[in-house]
Amino acid sequence: MRQILVTSALPYANGSIHLGHLVEYIQTDIWVRAMRALGNKVTYVCADDAHGTAIMLKAEELGLTPEAQIAGVKAEHEADFAKFGIGFDQYHSTHSEENRRLSVQVYEKNAAAGYIARRSIEQLFDPQKSLFLADRFVKGTCPKCDTPDQYGDNCENCGATYSATELKGARSTLSGATPVLKSSEHYFFDLPQFETFLKDWMSSEGVLQDSIKNKLAEWFESGLKQWDISRDAPYFGFLIPGTTDKYFYVWLDAPVGYMASFEALCARRDDLNFDDYWTKAGAQNTELYHFIGKDIVNFHALFWPAMLEGADLRTPSGVFAHGFLTVGGEKMSKSRGTFIKASTFAESLSTEALRYYFASKLTASVEDINLDLPDFMQKVNSDLVGKVVNIASRCAGFLTKQFDSKTHSEVLDPGLLARVVEAGDAIAESYEAREFAKAMRQIMACADMANEFIDAEKPWQLIKDETTRERAHLVCSQGINLFRLLVTYLAPVLPELAAQASEFLQTPVDQFSGRECALLDHQIAEFKPLMTRIEAAQLDAVVEASKDSAPAASIEPAQPVKSAKKKTQTSAAPSEIEFADFAKVELKAAVVLSADFVDGADKLLALTLDVGENKPRSVFSGIREAYPDPQTLVGLTVIAVTNLAPRKMRFGVSEAMILASGQGDQVRVAQVTGVPAGTPVS
Repeated sequence: MRQILVTSALPYANGSIHLGHLVEYIQTDIWVRAMRALGNKVTYVCADDAHGTAIMLKAEELGLTPEAQIAGVKAEHEADFAKFGIGFDQYHSTHSEENRRLSVQVYEKNAAAGYIARRSIEQLFDPQKSLFLADRFVKGTCPKCDTPDQYGDNCENCGATYSATELKGARSTLSGATPVLKSSEHYFFDLPQFETFLKDWMSSEGVLQDSIKNKLAEWFESGLKQWDISRDAPYFGFLIPGTTDKYFYVWLDAPVGYMASFEALCARRDDLNFDDYWTKAGAQNTELYHFIGKDIVNFHALFWPAMLEGADLRTPSGVFAHGFLTVGGEKMSKSRGTFIKASTFAESLSTEALRYYFASKLTASVEDINLDLPDFMQKVNSDLVGKVVNIASRCAGFLTKQFDSKTHSEVLDPGLLARVVEAGDAIAESYEAREFAKAMRQIMACADMANEFIDAEKPWQLIKDETTRERAHLVCSQGINLFRLLVTYLAPVLPELAAQASEFLQTPVDQFSGRECALLDHQIAEFKPLMTRIEAAQLDAVVEASKDSAPAASIEPAQPVKSAKKKTQTSAAPSEIEFADFAKVELKAAVVLSADFVDGADKLLALTLDVGENKPRSVFSGIREAYPDPQTLVGLTVIAVTNLAPRKMRFGVSEAMILASGQGDQVRVAQVTGVPAGTPVS
């Protein structure tokens, strides 16, 4: 059993969690749960990054003390993370006694070893606010390309980096005043002394992604510089020992916050020992991994391991960087309603659905991922509702009503079950390699096999004949066992669904081990809906709640224009058509595999039809009023028009049309009997 400590980057304690943040925390949480499912001991800690000038100014703006400000934000952060199933073992704050003490220890060990220097520097100073200005609080014209309104460290237009003192027409963003140069003594960490160590550390297998190694090589090519680790008063943070007006720069005590959070956890857990995970001796038997955004790689892959080495502590086993999130292919925007807070999303949509969608996009690379809202709706409805949950929904009813809620004592198709069991090894490898998108594809391939098995066996027909009733029991029992395997594989992504499935199956589904043991002659509980379809109205509600000013467009995709001519409404009878026109219509016998209500649509039912093809078709039909119990349609052989162009609707894509006759609640679907699915109707 491996012993692993995992962290996510610390969210800054002056703002809300949004979907961009959640990419990292969801990615980390999935990996943690997957590694636990494989039998490892994994501890996951995090904390609020609670120091710095920005927090001090935010508190001042709100009329609060910094302590009150960060306490309120921390409570909000923890509530948001809980909504998305982020299962920290410890969530702490960098404004803690543990962090103060450990930060001082790391600093003093580095100072004693000769890695801390002191010298006076000139910085921009705001004469109205009476404080030195960090680069983010200075704006002016770029000294390279003359683009106005650029920050004090780099130009968003030409990409140039520079000192804030080089800006033309510099101004303080805090007061609007023209900053002045002022001298102050600062403390520096002597990073150049660690060049050889860092190159050796980075060359170790699996420590960094190749693209990150290439990026960091630029730092070495330009020459490592001493790193300023101090800030002048006024500042919200920890005083540097021996001073009265010098504070640790937030980026010194922030990563130490990982250690502090873990130490706080060790104080209340008898099975964890701090030294086992943070000393060099302990590193022989434990692993340490940091999940971070690509924008803070320099802090985690240069300064942090160097500081740890200077303090004679263990260094990370791996630093895993990820890309950013775009929404609709663009940067998140408040005006378009796509800068979405975690709490806003959770008010209208399934948070587990977002976990699955992110998992379906995430790889081990540092590439950005995109949240396309119509695609999100389609993927969740198709994969989770239509493929996975639908298996349990289709099989559980028969077992409950016909077989006393017990599975059969035998397996109908051991070969199929074995293939899905064996797939778990490859899925586990994909999880560990952080290739979540690959794992989701592998799981959905198993789901397709399960659904093809059920569609081929047609238990809704088998159950009608006493001579085939036993086979229906075998089919539905195997379906339940296949569902159990799928949920086991999805449990790291969908912990809430897994917990509900465990109650339904009356057995745990959170460990990969033991999955080869089928549930035979096993009692299941009453099946309750595990996940509902996402509707376009829900997505619209999230966008509406997130927009800043201008109204956002509906999430429903625009329909293609079929013709430049406008159709004129008329009450006249339809015109005559030629036989050749009628001959273009393809009619086939179709078996109704499932039928459900459509949330938000008073007239529609969502049907799944077997039309004799490799995959069932989805159909939305306006017959809800006539069929108040949609399950009465399941198993019927209806007539479907199968060569209509697919129609995109708010609720998904309709891939055929069924024939029906009547008005209102007297509508009845047209049926045929004695022919298999896919038989042409003429």
